[in-house]
Amino acid sequence: MNRTNHDISYEESPLGITIAFCNTPGGYHPSHWHEEMELLYPLNGEAAITVEHTAYKLSKKNVTVVESCKIHSTLTYDDSMFLRILIRKELLEYYMPGITLCSIHCIPEQIDEAQFPEYYKICELLATLTRLYIQDTPSFRMEAECLILQAISRLVRFFSTKNTLDEAAADPLSVSRIRSIIRYAEQHYHENISLQDAAAHIGISREYFCRLFKQNIGVSFLRYLNDLRLSKAYHDLQYCDLSISEIMEKNGFSGQKQFNRTFKERYGCTPSSVRNAPKNIR
Repeated sequence: MNRTNHDISYEESPLGITIAFCNTPGGYHPSHWHEEMELLYPLNGEAAITVEHTAYKLSKKNVTVVESCKIHSTLTYDDSMFLRILIRKELLEYYMPGITLCSIHCIPEQIDEAQFPEYYKICELLATLTRLYIQDTPSFRMEAECLILQAISRLVRFFSTKNTLDEAAADPLSVSRIRSIIRYAEQHYHENISLQDAAAHIGISREYFCRLFKQNIGVSFLRYLNDLRLSKAYHDLQYCDLSISEIMEKNGFSGQKQFNRTFKERYGCTPSSVRNAPKNIR
């Protein structure tokens, strides 16, 4: 188990399940993706999620599923705590052959009347998991994974469609390139990255890169990169002891005025006000 002053996460199990209780600061958290399927279960606060250009509300104690490799971003309106579960479906093939061909569609706003009883049961399973975590039982990992497997079973039975092998294998070049550049930005956001650098990373022209990124993500690459830096800086202001100027430089900003201006435009407050605010979640 990994404990910090703001979240608690457990290392991935042999079944490919990762459990984390995450405290998330208010603000915008830029587009990202991962190979695992993700279950998000808000425990407090108000938030929204955008999955491939469509925005949805993240309501307290309502589970939302983000399928693997789906580009998504979140917006939290204040400090929020989530139960976050990542699932590598390929490691569950032994128990449920063909699960990697199943595409899960489980977003509260899209649940119909016939699905609601099963959706409610899934939410109850995650509520039970949260209570076990609070009780800090010695058998938490074992009991938690039993509950998660039950939730996955219900998701596959009642909230999935099955893709063909051809559909599952399909991975358009543009999506692959977007995944590559998002990974590149995550690794190099603190450096001075130009549009030419980003385009060269995926082997295309600067002009085509700008069109490709905006078409798939919905904002320009420089806007995305700036938002990524801001979210990293917001986190550091809350949870590390570096000075504001050190945080600014650490996250790729070159000038104090620019940093203060863009920070206030995004979050509606100054870096110093975030640094001096009481911490609601620890």
